[in-house]
Amino acid sequence: MTPMTQVKHVKHVEHVNHFRHQLRRGAVALALAATLPLPLAGAALAAPHAAQAAPAVAPAPPAATTLHLPRPTGPYAIGRDTLHLTDPQRRDPWVPSAGARELMASLYYPARPGTGHHRAPYMNTEEAQLFLRGIHRADVLPAETLAATRTHARTDARPAPGRHPLVVLSPGFSLNRATLSLLSEELASHGYVVALLDHAYESFGTAFPGGRTLTCVACDTVEKAPKDVRKRLMAKVATGRAADIRFVLDALTRTDRHGKHGLRGTHPAWRHSAMIDTRRIGVAGHSIGGNSAAAAMAADPRIRAGVNMDGTFFAPVPRGGLDGRPFLMLGALNGHSPHDEDTSWLRDWRRLDGWKRWLTVRDAGHFSFIDIPVLGAQLGVTDPTAPLPGKRSGEITRDYVTAFFDRHLRGLPRPLLDGPSAANPEVLFQNP
Repeated sequence: MTPMTQVKHVKHVEHVNHFRHQLRRGAVALALAATLPLPLAGAALAAPHAAQAAPAVAPAPPAATTLHLPRPTGPYAIGRDTLHLTDPQRRDPWVPSAGARELMASLYYPARPGTGHHRAPYMNTEEAQLFLRGIHRADVLPAETLAATRTHARTDARPAPGRHPLVVLSPGFSLNRATLSLLSEELASHGYVVALLDHAYESFGTAFPGGRTLTCVACDTVEKAPKDVRKRLMAKVATGRAADIRFVLDALTRTDRHGKHGLRGTHPAWRHSAMIDTRRIGVAGHSIGGNSAAAAMAADPRIRAGVNMDGTFFAPVPRGGLDGRPFLMLGALNGHSPHDEDTSWLRDWRRLDGWKRWLTVRDAGHFSFIDIPVLGAQLGVTDPTAPLPGKRSGEITRDYVTAFFDRHLRGLPRPLLDGPSAANPEVLFQNP
């Protein structure tokens, strides 16, 4: 970390501590991490600079407060399955004694309307408790309230007919996969199958079969490492997740990286795998998950398009690019502009050799591309360091990521990606 970065990081921490104090005094309903850097290098290096505005204060929510995901805009109903996947060819990189690498995956898919038994849960109460504790908000929001966030996906819904593109999503470091639920539901409503992943020992808390809840051993490893080692460890996270993504593609499609069938058994891991069009696969992620998207593309030609949402490229894009495949970089203006501290974006922008866009969003923060500010806004809370309204943050992420995959996996014209628009004045097109 450079001296200037250290000074800015200290200012950010001071501002965060002040905001914590204000939260407790004002009994604010929810801050959900938007002002907090994750306790690790991955988020700290990607976090925006602290603003000087005073934090907004809201009254505590009534006991009956219900959080909800915005209604998806696509024409399809949404189904959701949950899969536990184990890769016997790899040991867990953080807890080798645990044996084979494990993943949890939420499979969202376009469904027939009126089918499905129940609304899919957002997360369970223990996961919510660990998440709120991890972001230092266990004292201002009941875990039961977060866990009960209303979704639109339904369990056991009958799949819509036809074959559909697949998008694999990876969350930010230490974050449960539920934080990308809004985007997952939106894509599924537009006809995509979405595999939303949790990577073992890389979140504050994720439920696994057998009554196990795995916590963030990787977080402890990175936090305890010397500063000069942390970037290498974060690159390890990105490349490890890239291997996870490739394994998931194997498991869902029973194809190898050359598109040949019959890999690792005779049956796909998911009961509805037949609805996946293996010729149209994309990948996206937030923070380190976005870096993982690029790393997975570099290693696997099955992936046709990728998106990095505000993630530092700890694992660089290869010097030779991504074989001409399209890539979208979507980030906060204050943090991921061409001449900002994170020089990895400018370096890797120059290496991208296909269709590409570098979009930055005014007043956004590192967490503006996930569910956190959307849910916070429902309780009247806005992050003073990232004043973009929560509703707008969800709309921008939803619209631009969906437009990107529509264009590159479905061949649909999407003028939204051609340049600035009056409807989205917050979104700037960078072309250094």
